[in-house]
Formats: sequence, C-alpha cells, structure tokens
Amino acid sequence: MTDRREHPLIPTAFAALSLSQSMLQNLASLGYSEMTPIQAHSLPLVLAGTDVIAQAKTGSGKTAAFGIGLLSRLAVSSFKVQGLVLCPTRELADQVGKELRRLARFTDNIKILTLCGGVPFGPQFGSLEHGAHIVVGTPGRILDHLRRGSLNLQSLRMLVLDEADRMLDMGFQEDLAAIVETTPDNRQTLLFSATYPESIAAMSATVQREPVMVKVEAIHDGGQIRQTFFLVENRERIAAVARILGHYHPESTLVFCNTKKECQEVADGLTERGFSALAIHGDLEQRERDQVLARFANKSVSILVATDVAARGLDIKDLTAVINYELTRDPEVHIHRIGRTGRAGEQGLALSLVTAADNRRAAAIEDYLGATVPRAELETLSMPSSTTLEAPTVTLCIDGGRKNKVRPGDILGALTGEAGIPASEVGKIDVFDFHTYVAIRRGSADLALARIRANKIKGRFFKIRAFN
Repeated sequence: MTDRREHPLIPTAFAALSLSQSMLQNLASLGYSEMTPIQAHSLPLVLAGTDVIAQAKTGSGKTAAFGIGLLSRLAVSSFKVQGLVLCPTRELADQVGKELRRLARFTDNIKILTLCGGVPFGPQFGSLEHGAHIVVGTPGRILDHLRRGSLNLQSLRMLVLDEADRMLDMGFQEDLAAIVETTPDNRQTLLFSATYPESIAAMSATVQREPVMVKVEAIHDGGQIRQTFFLVENRERIAAVARILGHYHPESTLVFCNTKKECQEVADGLTERGFSALAIHGDLEQRERDQVLARFANKSVSILVATDVAARGLDIKDLTAVINYELTRDPEVHIHRIGRTGRAGEQGLALSLVTAADNRRAAAIEDYLGATVPRAELETLSMPSSTTLEAPTVTLCIDGGRKNKVRPGDILGALTGEAGIPASEVGKIDVFDFHTYVAIRRGSADLALARIRANKIKGRFFKIRAFN
C-alpha cells in the first residue's frame, strides 16, 4: 500500500483535473470554487482508476471526492449499474444520493437510485427494472436485492465503501463480503473511513488491489473549538445540560449520549424544562427519523440528542455547540464528536460533563489531544433573566415527494407566488420519496400553511401539517 500525505504543491483547482467542460460548469454553479484537501489528494487517483483508502470525516467533501470520479467514468448510454456506494445508515445514503444528483446535473441522462431498508420493496423493484447507472444503499437492503435477483452488479466499474469503519462497527462485515463476491474482479474500489483500525486494514487487503492511502486531515484545530469540562454530580446531568444551554444559548446543539435510553431521557427532560429538543436513536421508525433530522436541519428544533451510531453520517451544517452528556470511552470518538462544530471558520463550542468517575476518560482525551482541557464549575455560569427557547423556524411536512415528481422549485413557487410569502422566509426544502419537509420562518408559518392548502402542486392538492 502506498501512503500519500498532504503536500502544499498539489493543485486545488477543479480545472486542473481531466473533467468535461459541462462537469466543470456544473461544479462552478454549485459553488465548488476549489477542491478541499481530501478532494485534491484523492480525485486524481480516482480518475486514474486507482484503488484508494481515504481517511476522512463527514463534512470534508468526501462525497464529491468519489462522486465526481464516479460520474466521470460512467458509460451514460448503458443503463446498467456501473457504480455502487454502500453506506452504514439510510440517512447517510439519502445525503449521498442527493449530492450525487446535484453533481450529475451536467447531463439529464444519469439515473441514480437509493436503496435502503425501512421502505417497501415494490417501488424499488420497479425502479431497478428501468435500469440505473449508480446505486446508493445500505448493505442489508443491497444484499436483499442481490439475493432476489432484482439487482445485477456484473457491469460494476466502481465500488465505494463510505464510512467503512462504522459499517464494520454495526456488524455488516458478512454482508459486505457477500456483496463484494457478486462484483467483477476488475472493479475500482474506494474505501472511505473516519478512522483506520486494524479491521479496516484487513478489509482493504481482501477487497482492494495496491491501494493508495490518502490522509490529509489532522486533529481538529483547537483554535476553532472552545472546549470546557464541567465538573458535575451524576444525578444532576440533565439539569447541568439545561444550565449550559441557558447560559450559552446556542442556536443549534448536538447532545451526545452513550445509550438509547439516555437519549430519550435527556430529550424528554429538556423538553419539560421548556427547550426545543428531540432524540434520535435506533428505536425510531424510519419516517420518525426523517422527521427528526429534517426538523433539526431546518432549525425548527434547536437541540438534537443522539448516540454516536445514530449521529454518524449526519452532515449538519452551522452547528453551534456539541455537548457530551457523558464522556466516551474512546478519545478518537470524542474528537469526531466535537469536530462537528467549529467548521467553515466559525468558532465552535464543545462542552462536556465530567463526574469524579470520569477522570480517567478525561485524562485519556487530554493525552490524545496533547493539551489540557479547562475545567469549570456549573456555578460559574450566569443564567439570563429571560431566555427565548422557541426555535426560529417551523417545519412543514407535505405528503408528496420525489415519487410524485415534486421538486423544491414546485414548493417554492406555491409558497411565494402571487400574494404569497417572501422567498427569504423559506429555508431548507428536503424532498424524500413520499414526503417533503420545508423550513418556514415562524412568523410566516400560518400563511405558508394556507398557501400550500390553497394551491395545487403538480396538478393536485397535498396534505400538509406543521411541526412547531
């Protein structure tokens, strides 16, 4: 295995790559001004057909790193599956599928399917019968389709294992091996992983040929993330989180718990105290998970309480703070937790609760960081006399989505047409297969509801409800 490290002389302009003019124009229209480090180091290798191991976290630009290469190597005239991207969770698969569709706008002929569990097989069978160039999915559902004969990978050119370490952690090793068995030996294999444990090295040895290792990201810049360990008693953890939120008043906060039970208890405890909080964990049905994530991304919920497994693969932008309800046993996991804040040059907050029993874990984190984390007592936090706990937006859920040919522009038009609300009052629009979630500024929510109920979208009226 070749090991390729960061080098300042590697070109960062997309124009330096062997990409079509239409691809370059589309990248420019999407705001891709220059390559991120992981893209600059891996894309030339991907375009050359080399197997790559890339150590990269969510938010590093890794989807474009493999997506641009994948789209550039398609035989568009052949409606056979030429690219397969495997992801650990449906949320990540949905995000990857959406990003690939954006990157594929330079041509109208590329078909991308997302195949995940939690939804019926029927519509997926129908979509596969019409052919596809790229399939994105979770290992379990992909393997089900292979065994049923509805998915054929004999024409596969590129296999991407996204967040491979998490797939192994979640027990997908046998499924992955069975899927790889059905693919051609001459395929290109890209392996993306946030960490590089021995299990990843072992996997690479069985699925890749002479891979090049790309690792360009160091531990997160401490200057961008302000860390504090708050010394607390175990019984006062939820009250401590509430006090921290009341003092810092972050616009969006991700609270990490170590168990599903804690997640729900913390979310319920914060809600009882007047905060806008939801939990995400493995006991939620898929539609509930979609709603929770859409509402948090839309900023109609200010606090998301999650386990590491549930949060993995979530690309949450503009995250003000991360709170560790309990310290993790693995210092590397702590780094990935807090690395979700302090992005894009913004200052981030990483605030952790530490009891006397957590001292060993705290010391291990400091050893890993190579720095001491400041300690503080909760009593040092001032409590504002009045705090606005209401989230700034409301999420509308429309019972129509991609399968109904609904597009974001259709929703925007219905909301902002004659006598409608200003476009500036409309936030993120997330279109799923059968539902669409729209963020609306709270003051315009009632008018937005009325507009959707009064206007047809794609020639029909859709049911709609609001989540406050």
